[in-house]
Amino acid sequence: MSKEIAEAFDQDDDQQGMYLTFELANEYYGLWIGYVTEIIGILPFTEVPELPPYVRGIFNLRGRIIPLMDMRLRFQKKFVEYDERSCVIVIDVAENTVGLIVDSVSEVITFSEADIIEQPMLSSGVSNQFIKSIGKVGNEVKLLLDCDKLLSNQEIEILLNERDERLRDEMVL
Repeated sequence: MSKEIAEAFDQDDDQQGMYLTFELANEYYGLWIGYVTEIIGILPFTEVPELPPYVRGIFNLRGRIIPLMDMRLRFQKKFVEYDERSCVIVIDVAENTVGLIVDSVSEVITFSEADIIEQPMLSSGVSNQFIKSIGKVGNEVKLLLDCDKLLSNQEIEILLNERDERLRDEMVL
């Protein structure tokens, strides 16, 4: 078992091995539940210029300005209009709060250590930077994400600067 997988099981006993699963383009993913703060519907958001297309913008969640990332676009999948099943998973990662737009939320699954395996290397030793491990559920697999790698340090810095500018603008008004 890898160090990262072992660390996931050393977390808070109440959340050990628990993952919120969600759907994107008929594929299933999971986030360690310890990152998740809430799940909400799509709220109005403000687009921010000069950011990658997958960063849709920022939104106001009860007075907090939060960056919003479309997970379909982050994983280079085709954009689809949001519908009544689309939602935002709000996560706290690396002392930052980010909203992740997903097609739908499925369920919380508790994986045993035996059900979580390291992601296999693809051709030429390449692996997906966003996938931390793979969870097995019966005959299905869930791709378990590495939330720390969803945004680069540069993207986080740009988003935090934009958030700070918005807060200053609101204080002036």
